Amino acid sequence: MVVIQDVYEANYSCYGVRKMWKAINRGYADQFGPVARCTVERLMAQLGIDGIRRRRKRPKTASARAEDCPDDLVDREFTAAGPNCLWVADITYVPTQAGWVYAMFILDVFTREIVGWQVTNHLRESLARDALTMALAAKFRAGEDVSGLVHHSDRGVQFRSIRYGEALAESELVASVGSRGDSYDNAMAEALNSVYKAELIDRRVWSGLIEVLAETSAWVAWYNQERLHSAVGYRPPIEVHSEWVNQSAAEPVAA
Repeated sequence: MVVIQDVYEANYSCYGVRKMWKAINRGYADQFGPVARCTVERLMAQLGIDGIRRRRKRPKTASARAEDCPDDLVDREFTAAGPNCLWVADITYVPTQAGWVYAMFILDVFTREIVGWQVTNHLRESLARDALTMALAAKFRAGEDVSGLVHHSDRGVQFRSIRYGEALAESELVASVGSRGDSYDNAMAEALNSVYKAELIDRRVWSGLIEVLAETSAWVAWYNQERLHSAVGYRPPIEVHSEWVNQSAAEPVAA
């Protein structure tokens, strides 16, 4: 029972039965042996704990005109052959006692890693560009090639600004933009926003920017390094990325 409670609280008290079962067997199998899912479900019920539920409502950002936007290169197919092939980006709103705060995330579709992010109290273009700069700087430091990477977003004016477009072009990223007003065209990025809201934002009242910024930083670190993702075999994104890098390094180079 103590282990169940500890694992639940260590993961933002957001895991349901399946992820709790996976997490306990990842972390405690050597100590307790394999634990059955029904056992985890029973103990969670006794403790009165359960997974969180996401809400669907999403405020809208200002959009650029359709004629000013690149083509949609993704066409709702959110798949990638490896890391740094397809990134998706979006901005979401956070209500605080001091007014609105805005969070921007860039997600690698293959690993599910948040590669770049920013939180500000404005919707200027620099919100998006700062997140992109973070993502690119991390990849350059790691010596990873991002040329030809597709950067997909909605038609938000931040993504269609001249400076943002220049930043994409300088690093040889290819811009892709979904249809205006159609959330399905950027569904994976919006799903991340929904997770962020459910696991962190919607569970308390926020005083203002500094508090949201600090807690978002901690949440992103947990999300990348610890959170189990069903889409990648119930592993954390960093583990998926490291495994890919190691496998690629071990492959013989063609003559």
